[in-house]
Amino acid sequence: MFSHELQQARRADLLREADAQRLVNVARAARKARRSLGRRSGGHASEGQVNTDHGRFVRAA
Repeated sequence: MFSHELQQARRADLLREADAQRLVNVARAARKARRSLGRRSGGHASEGQVNTDHGRFVRAA
């Protein structure tokens, strides 16, 4: 009987750990999606677009 109670307690602990890990994964995914959305929509107002005009300078002799 005692081993059954230990097994039930261990099962409950594992379920709590799994729920906590699931919550962490959901939070990480939400944070990642928020960062991704911010990058796409130009969320960084202080950072402008990089100028890639490489043809401005001529080669030195």
